[in-house]
Amino acid sequence: MASYSVLGVAFCISLGVTRGFTDDILSIPKDLLLGTASAAYQIEGAWNEGGKGESVWDKWTHEHPENIIDGSNGDVACDSYHKYKEDVQLLKTMGVDFYRFSLSWTRILPNGFANVINQEGLNYYKNLIDELRANDIEPFVTLYHWDHPEILERMGGWTNEMMVDWFTDYAKVVFKELGPKVKYFMTLNEAHIVCNEGYATKQKAPGKELGDVGRFLCLHNMLKAHAKTYHMYDTQFRPQQKGQIGLVNACSGAFAKYPNDTTAVNLHFQFTCGWLAHPIFSTTGDYPEVMKRHIAENSKLRGFSKSLLPEFSEAWVQFIQGTSDFFGINHYTSKLVETMPHTDGKEWYSFSGVKESVDPSWPGSASNWLKVVPEGFRQILNKVSEEYNYPPIFVMENGFSYKCCVTDDRLRISYYHSYLKAMLAAVKLDGCKVKAYATWSVLDNFEWKNGYKERFGLINIDFTDPNRTRTPKLSMSWYANVIKTRKLLPISNSSDVIVIAV
Repeated sequence: MASYSVLGVAFCISLGVTRGFTDDILSIPKDLLLGTASAAYQIEGAWNEGGKGESVWDKWTHEHPENIIDGSNGDVACDSYHKYKEDVQLLKTMGVDFYRFSLSWTRILPNGFANVINQEGLNYYKNLIDELRANDIEPFVTLYHWDHPEILERMGGWTNEMMVDWFTDYAKVVFKELGPKVKYFMTLNEAHIVCNEGYATKQKAPGKELGDVGRFLCLHNMLKAHAKTYHMYDTQFRPQQKGQIGLVNACSGAFAKYPNDTTAVNLHFQFTCGWLAHPIFSTTGDYPEVMKRHIAENSKLRGFSKSLLPEFSEAWVQFIQGTSDFFGINHYTSKLVETMPHTDGKEWYSFSGVKESVDPSWPGSASNWLKVVPEGFRQILNKVSEEYNYPPIFVMENGFSYKCCVTDDRLRISYYHSYLKAMLAAVKLDGCKVKAYATWSVLDNFEWKNGYKERFGLINIDFTDPNRTRTPKLSMSWYANVIKTRKLLPISNSSDVIVIAV
């Protein structure tokens, strides 16, 4: 077993960054859990070991390596399937309150169905959970982070309403086998990313390119699957296990490109974050009214007999409403938004009537989509809180990318410092109820279509080494000190650090 020590790192900070922030505001509330996160396909490897079946990502990367920027795959990834004890020791060294990880559906149910349960796969997760608990780390378990069984995809995947039952059957096995030692479950991670990029286009597996019909049907079934799973947990498992269950939404910040264009900001929210959130968290349930209206109008103009957005029956509206114990959110960046001109008889631009762009002054990262806009974090936390009556918020992903293979990652430290400061302002100055925060990610890993070219980890992985050597980065040391002191520590004021006031 490798051993690690946290570097003693001292930083200083320019007065401009902290002006107006007292020591109390920069301290972490006692009831706010700090952790980090990962996902099964991105770190586990062992793609065909231990009785595991084939997932859509296994098939996608094997048959279409040209769709991954470096032609790579997750066959080995970080090899966390074999090295989980070493990873837990790194988490212990970091001092995290919790670790969010996802389960591989096909490691537990190799053929996708609950009639064949793979005990070896279950044992892997049981051992991981036991190892976490032995080191006083709370497991946060995500049931689905994009890697569903390939056999179910051949039957339509998330465009087939039978997925609702297949997913619920899978969840029931998980709750029965793992639930006694897990207090926090998340059903689905970033449903609209899967639907937009895996069913409407071929940016991600399964790459169906079904357009708007596919993406709207996909999320419709995902919402049903989530709700059915929530109610099953609520009635059959919560009384004994006394856990919490929700789902995780991807929500970016939004700022009006032109003064006073509040309509653009609201429309952007409703058509992105609200698409998944409104049916669950709003007082009315169902999709946002403006979303239903715009999509119906565009559908008619395209010659369809009914809206491309499927309709929920009133029974389903009520069944889905309220099915989350917390608001799970992944947040990385923000957009500039502007209302596009619209006239009767013409389609709404991109359904929403809103065009996205970015401010060229926003600092970038290794990912072309990820701009550093900490004030957008505060904005979206407030928007969610105001829209849905201040629910408890679990931030389940927040992070910054480098190209390979930087360990002196001061830009990442600066990103985390500015975003955590924005979050604390939302909590202490605005009243948002953030109860958990996770960095993305604990390890450098397989970043989907970008392969191993973009690195989000607090820990460097040498992917050329068969042993997948782990090397803590400067950011891990900084975050460990934040966790230990429960204070947002200052950062270097050297020229290579982004300094952005919130």
